Amino acid sequence: MEVMQVLHMNKGEGETSYAKNSIVQRKIMSVANSIIEEAVGILCTKFPESLGIADLGCSSGPNTLILTSDIIDTVHSTSCRLGRPMPELRVSLNDLPGNDFNYIFKALPEFYKKLKEEKGCGLEQCFVSAVAGSFYGRLFPRKSMHFVHSSSSLHWLSQVPPALDNMEGMQANKGKLYLSKSSPVCVVEAYLSQYRKDFSLFLKSRSEEMVQGGRMVLSFMGRTDVDSTTEQSCIQWELLAQALMSLASEGLVEEEKIDSFNAPYYPPCPEEIKFVVQAEGSFKIDHLEAFEFYWEDQMKTEFEKLSSGQRVAKTIRAVVESMLECRFGREIMDDLFRRYAEIMDDHLSKNRAKYIDLIVSLTKLG
Repeated sequence: MEVMQVLHMNKGEGETSYAKNSIVQRKIMSVANSIIEEAVGILCTKFPESLGIADLGCSSGPNTLILTSDIIDTVHSTSCRLGRPMPELRVSLNDLPGNDFNYIFKALPEFYKKLKEEKGCGLEQCFVSAVAGSFYGRLFPRKSMHFVHSSSSLHWLSQVPPALDNMEGMQANKGKLYLSKSSPVCVVEAYLSQYRKDFSLFLKSRSEEMVQGGRMVLSFMGRTDVDSTTEQSCIQWELLAQALMSLASEGLVEEEKIDSFNAPYYPPCPEEIKFVVQAEGSFKIDHLEAFEFYWEDQMKTEFEKLSSGQRVAKTIRAVVESMLECRFGREIMDDLFRRYAEIMDDHLSKNRAKYIDLIVSLTKLG
């Protein structure tokens, strides 16, 4: 599976789109607000004339420009407090080429209008552009970025661990889409190895693009347990595999296709993050914190008429459908996520299922 080609959130504004089903991601962004404000405020005192800002894995939909707006608020208030003119902001929105950038572009005129009305600045003060490409590699010129942000993206790997793409690897994780308690050690090690390689490359790429003293705030799905097969990081994939296997039992999906699918996903624990940051050597960690969220508490006000399982299924579908459709075909998607919602409802009726969001703030060393 070529991740760069098939990994993107559901496009448009339909019922299964990411734009309509990204409330969980919005909540995660809000938790990091104070950490982002602190980092950006410090940068305003050091680099008063111009700031290069990047939002990596920006996706599309109503959340996309929230970060930019919040950063502008912080820069504006800090500049006023210091009695300085507001610096120019060069904002780069990044995601993979399959991202729905048209949605972002259509939202920009209203964004600039609001910026002008509320802050008295617009095109002449804030320059927004889009950069398509993988953040597991260089994206920007050397020493051009002062602040880098990424939310709900770095748990995606650049590729499925290569060791799992052969027949032996498929059989080793038979009937699963990701890690589980039944996964053998070789599969667990393959995922950890790929994570270390990817995150190290991410840090190396950003270190070349950022100025000394630049700040980076990253938030992504993670876990607090050192065991990577713990339920808090695997349960959504485990239940999705059950839904697919129910289709396979009726001859609607080839079981071999399930065996050969491995999600390019890895939610790390704090110890794994610290290990890679220290080994790569370009950044120091200023802050690292874990936040707990419960699946059944999300989206209640937005989708009151839906069950907890249906709400979770809508969120997961908006994120992973492009990958599943590429492997299993579009025609089974409605049936798959209907079954997934039912299985999730049953699980949530017996368990208080939670997921973990990790937030890490880093400073670029000299």
